Amino acid sequence: MLGPVILAASRSEQMRRLISAAPVTKQVVDRFIPGETVDEIVPIVQDLTAKGLELTMDVVGEDITTPEQAAAARDAYLLLVDRLKELELGTRAEMSIKLSMFGQALPSPTTTLLEGPSGPAPTFHGGHELALANVRPVVEAAAAIGTTVTLDAEDHTTLDSMFAIHEELRKDFPETGCVIQAYLFRTESDARRLAEAGSRVRLVKGAYKEPAEVAYQQKHEIDKAYVRILRILMEGSGYPMIGSHDPRLISIAQELARRAGRKLDEYEFQMLYGIRSDEHLRLAAEGHRMRVYTAYGTDWYGYFMRRLAEKPANLRFFARSMLTRG
Repeated sequence: MLGPVILAASRSEQMRRLISAAPVTKQVVDRFIPGETVDEIVPIVQDLTAKGLELTMDVVGEDITTPEQAAAARDAYLLLVDRLKELELGTRAEMSIKLSMFGQALPSPTTTLLEGPSGPAPTFHGGHELALANVRPVVEAAAAIGTTVTLDAEDHTTLDSMFAIHEELRKDFPETGCVIQAYLFRTESDARRLAEAGSRVRLVKGAYKEPAEVAYQQKHEIDKAYVRILRILMEGSGYPMIGSHDPRLISIAQELARRAGRKLDEYEFQMLYGIRSDEHLRLAAEGHRMRVYTAYGTDWYGYFMRRLAEKPANLRFFARSMLTRG
């Protein structure tokens, strides 16, 4: 029941100021976001890859308000690519990008895509073209060092734009991935469309506050939807990426992969940095591809609050820390 409350707080400037000012906050945030700069994150990347893990890197921040901020976000990712190239870790670390950080929600002329086989194409308002223009050089740079980019899913109002940008990027960079969210009613249909040869699709439960008109609200409904969608991906021709820390769903994923005849390198698990780290190592030791979602940067608030909302244990950890050290 606390999840929706925390998600609402993630959009509150008053709560942002309150939590940011708490003396204990940095210690707790560091559990999930281990650095603010590329230089601070490099030792983390080296340590995780040395343990046989792979990474997907996220420069946190999404509520931008100007084209200049969107360009700065693009440049932050380009700097990350340069460092991965220097470290010769391009094949071990990909990048995750939120298009809102690249200008997707900024005002700009209306964009209407051509009609496709599924019917009339959506008309996009805002910075759809700006986001595409900003993300393309990052995808190009990633490909040049042997890695790729996954487009993170955000709230349901942004998804048509995200999928359109994903489709456009895949014309030149077919390994560009995307994320789908089990709690949305639309996702089973999206999964069937995306489960094609060459696609890379990360399935997560979903971490935004969504209305009952578009999303399941109860945990058991979301879990059942997750399994249905995961079966679609496993039985398809693409490359499923299982974004979950839930032991039951991980076991189900392994069984669905076995039934689908998939080898260990034909799917992967993804988990957040700082959560169930022992499980990261266990799966990797069993021969699974295990990728750690590792975020860094200064604009951590929205990311941090969604991590609290996703799992009650995270909230208890934060509250206990504030009571004992605040």
